[in-house]
Amino acid sequence: MRYKFFISFLLPFFLIPIGSLFFIEAKEVKDVKVERIASVSPVTNEERVYESLQSSKFDLPKFEIFTKALNGFYLLKEKGLIQKNILTLIDFSLSSNTQRLWVIDLDHNVILFNSLVAHGRNSGDEFAASFSNTPESFKSSLGFYATAEIYTGKHGKSLRLDGLEKGVNDNARERAVVMHGASYVSKSFIANNRRLGRSLGCPAIPVELTNEIIQTIKDKSCLFIYHPSNNEEIMTHLIS
Repeated sequence: MRYKFFISFLLPFFLIPIGSLFFIEAKEVKDVKVERIASVSPVTNEERVYESLQSSKFDLPKFEIFTKALNGFYLLKEKGLIQKNILTLIDFSLSSNTQRLWVIDLDHNVILFNSLVAHGRNSGDEFAASFSNTPESFKSSLGFYATAEIYTGKHGKSLRLDGLEKGVNDNARERAVVMHGASYVSKSFIANNRRLGRSLGCPAIPVELTNEIIQTIKDKSCLFIYHPSNNEEIMTHLIS
């Protein structure tokens, strides 16, 4: 009788599925795993685009500035103020002796050009520090632009620019602020003068790249000229 009672007492334990004996422990491990996954920050669209940029022979622009440029591009595209998926970024926080202009193909996430670019002669020497929207100031203007038509002027083939921020750069046409080539935008000029040459306010580029860059970005693409002095005002004066 004692043996029968002992067997009857143990039998229910043998009928319990072995997997269920570890149910509580497995559940705890699963919960920990889910918690770890949830703690990983999602990748933003800006990070995804930036990390996918193909730039084997060029340096990348700073991520923070690229993000401002990309978000402005999206907004201008939504408003119909630009049409092409080409983004040109100029970072005037950098020395004029560096290649501080980028032309980016956003359809294929490719950096097409990374070039020297001049600022206005009254904006500063090696570094740009002062900016204006006033005619005859001979200073650069910051903010977002839409590229326009090509014309031939005293600097040869040139590209007109339409400023899209009221009071910041909307006098670009009146001031004849355009993109053009200039001989003073070259490494040889830097070697002889310790800094790049300066314009009357135009974003002047190397002569040998002028035709290629202008043809690429003409007709309603986005141009963004950045400097930290205008950081808090970016897009706040947008002309809709």
